[in-house]
Amino acid sequence: MEQPNRNYINELSGGNKEFEDKLIHVIKSEWPDEVEEYHENMKNSAFAKAAQNVHKIKHKLGIVGLVEGYELAVQYELQLKDGNTIMKEQFQNILNVVTRFINGL
Repeated sequence: MEQPNRNYINELSGGNKEFEDKLIHVIKSEWPDEVEEYHENMKNSAFAKAAQNVHKIKHKLGIVGLVEGYELAVQYELQLKDGNTIMKEQFQNILNVVTRFINGL
């Protein structure tokens, strides 16, 4: 499984530490709520709402360098819109890895 990294964040910031810190702060503050809301919608079988959560989350996957994770999220989002949860476990594995990474930032 690919691992999250700060490469894109570093590239995006262009060496501007203040911008980098702000971006990391936004990610760290938004991530737990977005993941919690996704889990709540999945628990309630509100798959259309869960697809919206995945849509938000997938952009953060790209920011932390998960190209394959981003692509999986794109597919999962489309499947959720059709009520298909077959990729739930794969997506959860990505959420777990990214959560550990974000907590360590």
